[in-house]
Amino acid sequence: MSIRLDLPDEAATRALAVRLAAAARAGDVFGLKGPLGAGKTAFARAFVAARAALAGVDVAEVPSPTFTLVQTYDFPGDPGQSPTVFHIDLYRIESPAEAVELGLDEAFATGISLVEWPERLGDLLPRSRIEIAFAPGPDDNARIVEIEGFGEGRKRLKEAGYRDR
Repeated sequence: MSIRLDLPDEAATRALAVRLAAAARAGDVFGLKGPLGAGKTAFARAFVAARAALAGVDVAEVPSPTFTLVQTYDFPGDPGQSPTVFHIDLYRIESPAEAVELGLDEAFATGISLVEWPERLGDLLPRSRIEIAFAPGPDDNARIVEIEGFGEGRKRLKEAGYRDR
């Protein structure tokens, strides 16, 4: 399943994140692709805030994990209904072997993972996932996204109301 969306502003990027966050389940992996400044982190921040809202809490800050590599967000409630969200930034990773030390297996199995620069994982990237490729749009705040679901990711996109076009 492949979907192309024109997002005219950051509010549209947030709306996409909220929609996908509502459909996300434990074990879901979202690969966020695109050049620096394309909107990956803005999407991740909106996604985390939306998951927090679903759990009835507020997230004060969602920093970029560029230097920490992984930020985790635990929400109250049943872990099956409110799984941990892992925001992972692999920009500084040069090989998949370096990523092994981050313990991503647990994140991929039990949490919801937002992975910036997923291509750096190579074969470690789960086969079942949603990839979102961000590209600059015609205006400064506009983005063009290509979304593709693989395995369970296809099902999750359908649950979020997206269909092949």
